[in-house]
Amino acid sequence: MAPQQTIYGLWDAFVVSWAIAAFWRRPVAARPPVWTELWRNVVTGVGAIIVVGFAAPFSGTGESLDVVLHAPLWRSPPAIAWSLVVLTAAGFAFCWWARLHLGPLWSGFAGRKAEHHIVYTGPYRLVRHPIYTGILTALLAMALLKGTAAGLIGLGLTIVGFILKCRLEEGFLRSELGAESYDAYRARTPMLIPFAPRGP
Repeated sequence: MAPQQTIYGLWDAFVVSWAIAAFWRRPVAARPPVWTELWRNVVTGVGAIIVVGFAAPFSGTGESLDVVLHAPLWRSPPAIAWSLVVLTAAGFAFCWWARLHLGPLWSGFAGRKAEHHIVYTGPYRLVRHPIYTGILTALLAMALLKGTAAGLIGLGLTIVGFILKCRLEEGFLRSELGAESYDAYRARTPMLIPFAPRGP
């Protein structure tokens, strides 16, 4: 099986298993207005779709532009390609570590659950949003393997979308769980990149 096919297989397994695991969660006690998160999810989702490789977002833009966006800018040697497969698997493993560590506190959107508290342990010692970090790692691997302008544009959109989602979620949790304790956590733990400078 080729590296790109293997990565698609990993994505399929992740999406299906994640959807099944979504039933393991507590009811939401409070959440910000739906519209505040909706447009952020649209940015993130469109970016991810572009990276994974659907050409639909660029249909109708003209044949020459479509060729430019989807023509490979580089080709990865087999060793690097398979390394990117491993990076994809590592990203999904990081997501699952965070998901299992959160247990029923997990939510697919910003919200406060019953008996919600700030989680400082496990992958949350390394970054404040490890699930997003894992997904971005997998998307980065896909974008590098494909080596297209479309993939890089999609990756950029996804990064922007996740940063916007992080800021919304953190602002909400800060108000719900206490500014002092959340600010202390934020001051010592990077947002998305382990060991990065603290903040913002």
